[in-house]
Amino acid sequence: MSKLVIPLPLAGGCQCGEIRYEITLQPKALYVCHCTECQQQSSASFGLSMPVDRTGFQLRKGVLKTWTRESASGRRVDCAFCPSCGTRIYHAPERNPRIFNVKPGTLDNTKWLVPVAHLWVASAQPWVQIPNNVILYPQQPGTFEPIFQAWQALLGKPS
Repeated sequence: MSKLVIPLPLAGGCQCGEIRYEITLQPKALYVCHCTECQQQSSASFGLSMPVDRTGFQLRKGVLKTWTRESASGRRVDCAFCPSCGTRIYHAPERNPRIFNVKPGTLDNTKWLVPVAHLWVASAQPWVQIPNNVILYPQQPGTFEPIFQAWQALLGKPS
């Protein structure tokens, strides 16, 4: 498999166009989450998360609204979204205050997205087919290091 090339800077925004953002640093990973919270939030069978260093995320247009929820671990997660159309832009997890988990479906260019892991597969819809070449976690992983390492390997960089 050839290495993944990420076309920085990445640009994205909400459905109505009120929110626009730019990502200037390489994402730390891309993974699929099958937890029931992500299913409900996305109105789909799973959610995508792309951890990005907060210093590499710049809001270029608009003002985000936030809502705070409690995760399955009991920690808080701030959820940032467009106040007009409701599009979820990112989650800011209490467990890691250095990152935003950007919702990559909001990127202008999504053709390069390749998840390296699937989380909460115990909650996955039975008809979802998960690839064989990804890291699997029945629930929340204790550490995200294996996911970050798999992402670096996909980029062709040493971990």
